[in-house]
Amino acid sequence: MAAAASFLNPLLALLSLLLICLSPSTLASSSCNGPCNNNDECEGQLICTSGRCTDDPDVGTHICSASSPADSCRPSDMLQCNSGSFPIYTCSPPVSSSTDAILTLNNFTKGGDGGGPSECDNYYHDNTELVVALSTGWYDGGSRCRKMIRITSTNNGRSTTARVVDECDSTKGCDEEHAWQEPCDNNIVDGSQAVWDALGLDTKAGREPVTWSMA
Repeated sequence: MAAAASFLNPLLALLSLLLICLSPSTLASSSCNGPCNNNDECEGQLICTSGRCTDDPDVGTHICSASSPADSCRPSDMLQCNSGSFPIYTCSPPVSSSTDAILTLNNFTKGGDGGGPSECDNYYHDNTELVVALSTGWYDGGSRCRKMIRITSTNNGRSTTARVVDECDSTKGCDEEHAWQEPCDNNIVDGSQAVWDALGLDTKAGREPVTWSMA
């Protein structure tokens, strides 16, 4: 029995060592946004932050941002307003067949919170019209002017079409031209009351997740 025990002890030790070596934490490392407990569990120059692998700001890598198209559009500067400091953008996330966006409310009438007349036609529009303004990157210098887009509510699945008539300026704001409002985010579909009504959404929410595409 003693001889058998002396033979088994080294074998058990070897098996334990193999189990440690083959554990999941040592077999694979996490890529961008993958789960982690420490920096050793992240690939390459990524670091573990809040349980996820991400770029190391001290190194200055953009591995994760480059792998996520929605995050590839970064602020070009900051605009100082009386109400605070706001990022400004010259770009928007890439457009797809179902582009994620945030729906906000705009009053396109004269004297409304839309400021001056619409960029596309130099007219004001009644709140009963299905019209929208797009963030600067999506407005694309007016290339989508007067074109129809389809907007779908992420929450209830209802859809409507609306005409692009204006730019929701992501590069300027806090002045009379923009009704003293801060710059738009880079992912905004700024819709009229009619758009909100067609989607069955309550304007009191202020912001609603939607998707949009060319109609």
